Amino acid sequence: MPRKPRFFLPDIPVHIVQRGHSQEPVFFEDNDYRAYLGWLAEAATRYECAIHAYVLMTNHIHILATPKDKHSISLMMQYIGRRYVPYINASYGTSGTIWEGRYKASLIHDEQYLLTCMRYIELNPIRAELTKSPGYYRWSSYRANAQGKEDKLLTTHPLYLSLGKTNASRLEGYKALFKAHIDEEDLKDIRAAWQTGTPLGNDYFKEKIERKLNSKVGQARRGRPKRALTP
Repeated sequence: MPRKPRFFLPDIPVHIVQRGHSQEPVFFEDNDYRAYLGWLAEAATRYECAIHAYVLMTNHIHILATPKDKHSISLMMQYIGRRYVPYINASYGTSGTIWEGRYKASLIHDEQYLLTCMRYIELNPIRAELTKSPGYYRWSSYRANAQGKEDKLLTTHPLYLSLGKTNASRLEGYKALFKAHIDEEDLKDIRAAWQTGTPLGNDYFKEKIERKLNSKVGQARRGRPKRALTP
């Protein structure tokens, strides 16, 4: 069966998820996380992808990015893969792919879901019970977005900037978002979107995307979405 094509659009945010093969680890030592982030920074600059949030977990990654071009996301992920996979194999005496198939991705309606998606990404270490506070986890964008730690990889989105008139007020506004739990239905919608490649947003957003692409994208879901496993 041919692989389902993925579609991206300039200036539309994308939530990217990639898992390790058979849920095996893809990061083993601190240097592995640093190497991946280094190549992500190189690729994001080269292919003009603005990175707004990310988390590197032991066996998977999440990235929220806005591409400048419809090919930017694909080129960025290819760039990283062609460097990180050989690096892991050379470092640990393994061979073959480390990823479970192709990365998954969904277009994000920024006005409705972007800040929620950022929280979803940066709360992964909490859901995985790796830490009690996202600020304690080193391999995510939370410490930059919420605590002001310098991270040259990140580009602020206009919705993030709208949280306050000063950097200090934006940091406080962003941290305040984490005081409330993400609605369970929003969690289900986010998971279902990246798992199926369906645009995440209201019906108008989905229809607008499909008009621009002149194609149906992802899967149409009827009724309440089925519960998905926590990534």
